[in-house]
Amino acid sequence: MKKIIDFRTIEQRILSLSPYLKDIKVLLHDGVLFAYMYPDFEALQRANIINIKEELRWYAIELYNLEAKEEGKIRTFEVIHPALEFDSADEEEDVIYQKLLSFLHEHSDKEIVFTSHLELDLGLDSIDYVSLFIFVAESFGVVVDEKNFASMMRLNELYTYIKTHHERVQNAEKSLVKVLQEPITEKLRYSPFIMLLYKITLLPLFKLYFHLEITGIENIPKRSCIFAPSHQSMLDGFLVESSLPWKIVTNTFFLAYKNVFGTKFLKPVAENGQTILIDANENLKHTMQYVALPLQEKKNLVIFPEGARTRDRELLEFRPFFAMLSKIYDVPVVPVMIDGSFEALGSGKIFPLPKKIKVHYLQAIYPAGRKVEEIVENTKSAIAKEVHTKGVYVS
Repeated sequence: MKKIIDFRTIEQRILSLSPYLKDIKVLLHDGVLFAYMYPDFEALQRANIINIKEELRWYAIELYNLEAKEEGKIRTFEVIHPALEFDSADEEEDVIYQKLLSFLHEHSDKEIVFTSHLELDLGLDSIDYVSLFIFVAESFGVVVDEKNFASMMRLNELYTYIKTHHERVQNAEKSLVKVLQEPITEKLRYSPFIMLLYKITLLPLFKLYFHLEITGIENIPKRSCIFAPSHQSMLDGFLVESSLPWKIVTNTFFLAYKNVFGTKFLKPVAENGQTILIDANENLKHTMQYVALPLQEKKNLVIFPEGARTRDRELLEFRPFFAMLSKIYDVPVVPVMIDGSFEALGSGKIFPLPKKIKVHYLQAIYPAGRKVEEIVENTKSAIAKEVHTKGVYVS
């Protein structure tokens, strides 16, 4: 007998998990559950959240999926927002609007109308936002306050803000690439003794408890590089840290999110573990400059390209920032396959199980002759091919 799905109970549960949802409609589509999500844009603006899809994905849908049975999980979703209509005839003749439109066409292949939402309609992400801030400052003399940016996520709102505050209209000279190469006042916090202490403590523990197997060390270049591991669990950063040779790990920095490693329990570990904490919704320009510091100083950087832990073992979409840094600083990317940590400490688990874990460093991917998109695809493909070969998960 086919089990009846209680759609309303699912909807109510997801609504209870996020303060940024006004409503949600769950449907059965092609045999899997699909959700239409209606955000509370006023609440999002008050919280200065500009990565709306990511917020709703991880702190509404995926939180629900953690507790749901397999047949009750939400597999895909779409964020719905009200369509607005404005007569943009006057604006279309304005040079500010034309320059802004030209910039957006370079960063989005979607249809652009006067009321387009920068993320939900045009697909802009954090990298695009930083490029936008630089473009607006250079072209119009307007510094976009990131704390207020959540209130101008539609093209018409951004245009009005620039039109009201602009000091000039000229061609932009700086780009994101140039800005990322600019010096900043902050300095990296080196903790070589602590890093060695972590390694000395964790490596034998992991070998004993997880039967940790480390392979491919010979693939690590004898120069500054970016390590790009797959992300299965909270253990992954510690697995990379413990598996790297001691001469390399003391010159390696790790990228992590404040909402995870900025907590009371983990913050001391991060602050003393050569970890760079970031927030995806604030100080984006400065954050990207700070993240680039290890590469400027010829050190190594660990970035998880997926940006979040997998909930079902499948590889998530790889974000391009690591590949952009590879191109800018001409450093190779080392794909890292982590296998087994999902079984040991997957999403929703509190205590790790004694499952076998393998960390495999794959052949380095060099940026010369490759576009950013190629570096992203080559990195993901290398990991996907390896896990497929090993009979694990596939993308």
